[in-house]
Amino acid sequence: MDQSELESRISNAPSPVKAARELLEGRYNADAEAFRQGADVRALVHSRADTVDTVLRLIWNRYPFSGSPDIALVAVGGYGRGELHPHSDIDLLILTRNGIEDSWHDDLGAFVTLLWDLRLDIGHSVRSIEESKTAAREDITILTNLLETRTIAGPDELRSDLSEQVYSDDVSTDRNYFIAKREEQQQRHQKYGDTEYNLEPNVKGSPGALRDIQTIGWITKRHFGLQNIADLTRFSILTEEEHQILFQGETFLWQLRYGLQLLADRNENRLLFDHQRALAQMLGYKDEGKRLGVELMMQSYYRTVLALAELTDVILQYYDEAILGSASEDAIRPINKRFQIRNYYIEAVNNQVFAYAPYAIMEIFVLMAQHPEIKGIRATTIRSLRAHRHLIDDAFRSDLAVTTLFMELLRTPHALDQTLSAMKKYNVLGRYLPEFGQIIGQMQHDLFHIYTVDAHTMRVIRNMVRLSGTEARDEYPLASRLIHRLPKLETLYIAGIYHDVAKGRGGDHSELGAMDAEAFCHRHHLSERDTQLISWLVENHLLMSMTAQRKDISDPDIIHAFARAVPSQAHLDYLYVLTVCDISATNPKLWNTWRASLLRQLYIEAKRALRRGTENPIDRQEWVRATQSEAREILHAQNMTDEQIDVIWDTVDEDYFLQDSTVDIAWQTAAIVRHGNNPDPLVLIRDTRGGPTDGYSQIIIYMKDRVALFAATTAVLEQLNLNIVDARISSSEGPYSISSYVVLDEKGQPLGIDPARKERVRLRLIEELDDPEDYPDIIHRRTPRQLKHFAFPTEVTFSNDTINQRTVMEVITPDRPGLLARVGQVLLEHRVRLTNAKIATLGERVEDVFFVTDEHGEPIRDPAVCQALQQDLCKMLDDIQ
Repeated sequence: MDQSELESRISNAPSPVKAARELLEGRYNADAEAFRQGADVRALVHSRADTVDTVLRLIWNRYPFSGSPDIALVAVGGYGRGELHPHSDIDLLILTRNGIEDSWHDDLGAFVTLLWDLRLDIGHSVRSIEESKTAAREDITILTNLLETRTIAGPDELRSDLSEQVYSDDVSTDRNYFIAKREEQQQRHQKYGDTEYNLEPNVKGSPGALRDIQTIGWITKRHFGLQNIADLTRFSILTEEEHQILFQGETFLWQLRYGLQLLADRNENRLLFDHQRALAQMLGYKDEGKRLGVELMMQSYYRTVLALAELTDVILQYYDEAILGSASEDAIRPINKRFQIRNYYIEAVNNQVFAYAPYAIMEIFVLMAQHPEIKGIRATTIRSLRAHRHLIDDAFRSDLAVTTLFMELLRTPHALDQTLSAMKKYNVLGRYLPEFGQIIGQMQHDLFHIYTVDAHTMRVIRNMVRLSGTEARDEYPLASRLIHRLPKLETLYIAGIYHDVAKGRGGDHSELGAMDAEAFCHRHHLSERDTQLISWLVENHLLMSMTAQRKDISDPDIIHAFARAVPSQAHLDYLYVLTVCDISATNPKLWNTWRASLLRQLYIEAKRALRRGTENPIDRQEWVRATQSEAREILHAQNMTDEQIDVIWDTVDEDYFLQDSTVDIAWQTAAIVRHGNNPDPLVLIRDTRGGPTDGYSQIIIYMKDRVALFAATTAVLEQLNLNIVDARISSSEGPYSISSYVVLDEKGQPLGIDPARKERVRLRLIEELDDPEDYPDIIHRRTPRQLKHFAFPTEVTFSNDTINQRTVMEVITPDRPGLLARVGQVLLEHRVRLTNAKIATLGERVEDVFFVTDEHGEPIRDPAVCQALQQDLCKMLDDIQ
């Protein structure tokens, strides 16, 4: 539709607003379809701005003030650049020469009202040139908007006059503007965790995203000034390669933003889970093997913003030197024949250093590690590094000088994670270790792995480095002690780099990663002993966490089996430290006091088993007798008689004496004896002691056995917003049962930090559990938004534990409110008794293990019973909304 036809349709329509809305809606739909068919997003973005320009100009021209030389309609900000996504803000400035004339008031009011009627997201201001200048001086955001303007209607002379004022030092000097925009960027990056890797990134504001590109443009325009604005369409300070990175990165981010706003039907810039799968499909990403299309799209995003972040570093450092450094004399300190430090930034003595000495590509990072005063790499050297990265080939990777330098880097006491992150950022690490390069930007579409694989790996290394400092002693007391006993930290670091390096390839990533680690060790000339240790650590890096979280580690047989898999005490020490660092780097919510206590307990018991010798496993009956004897001694000291003790102990099976410490058993037994024949439930709540990693709350319930007790108790605890991390119901031959629950509050803390709340929990449990008729309903809270996008069918599997004479039921299902209570309800309906449970919530995924028996205390041997139980559990859990 040409200009004259547009003008005719709007000007001659009985309702210009209706005609304009129809025109805009028609163009919106046509552009949306064109985008889905693969049209150039840049053409669509500029085309929408042109369409809105035309509509606004035609409406403006209907009013008498439009003929005045003293008023103009000006596009500012992103719209001023001629860019409009489907639902972008349309920022307008009604610019006057000296203020609003009286005769314009009514018509301007009518014009603004009409703009609202267009149903566009329009923001407007009305200012004179002088008012605009004052506002720009006081507010950096307004100044930035006014750096990019276009006249839509009225005399362009007004906008031109304003631009001359805005670009003058009277409003803001080049230096002040640069400092303000750099600080603004730093604050914005901090808002997003100062990382390019977020599960739901903001394609406009996150590090490396569109706002960073725009920041470069604003600083460039202000630095070079109004006279050179026409020459800046390609950012003249950039090399051809850098311009391509910028242009292609911006185009890709525009595609994401355009499609995102179509799907959300609003001005949405966050890549929420609600839209990620649909957007990947819209953009043509398809599943490849075990890699989902959405994961491939997000990997493209992460790699794009990582490249843009590298480029931003180069450009901002260029301006730092050109704008801030120009007033002072450079301080230069030579390091060696190839490198020197200039104003705290390392630089090559000439741009051909990497050409005649390729090993210097590795050397520069070793020097950064050895000189902590270095803030970074100078822009000219980054460019030279980029120009010579192609030299990192198989010959480079096998060069003895290079491999020696890399091992020196790993052995240098410093913040290794920062150096490796810099190597990754400048695309050196991914080239030097191609297997690591494959996982850069690789995500898993779930809520458990909240970082990409490479970002997670860098966090693992960071945790390892932190353990050597004093600040980690409170959070990781055992690991921070063990780290100083490890003979070679580089062994630990290599295992950390390789533990997840094979993710996404298919097959067992632990086994494949162990093979990669072994090849690394041979290439870097490590001893056979160190090679075997590193390979074992990578292959078994999940062994300790899986054993602690999914098995009954109070069972001597489980401890013995774990200890047999660990070749030596040194292996155990390395594995414990690696496991702690790995769990802590996977998800901030994953490392809590309960998991810390499980790992510590497993480490201590395995250490005892290794000292005793795995060929001499502890006798189960001997363990029970020793526990009873020690607990009985504690109770005798409290004036308890053997008769009082045996009345309680004769009603519980021997598992009760395997799973609690003697102090806990004595504490519970004494409380039950004192409770006597009181018909009310006995509820005991106690926080564990012994340091911050011990901090969780244990709830003991002693009362007459009820068939629905587990379902009722879990319902109450979930209503009280307590997270259940462990549950055990001791089998009883009498009318009473002893139930034990380990809980944390919603912040992962024990109840002892709030004594009043602890008492409220105790009273609520007594009130709700004393009468079966009053058992509470299962909660029906709404499933959180993010969890809804990760639905998958429930899996229920069974196996029999012949040693302990029970059935192991594993349930893998999406996390939902009221889940445990529903499991208890199904078990009740099938007359299945629960004796123990290991609760593990991993992001949106629950992997719970229940130890159950039939109503006679025997393993469930009938396959038909297991099948029926499986079907009912799946139906019950999959129906939760």
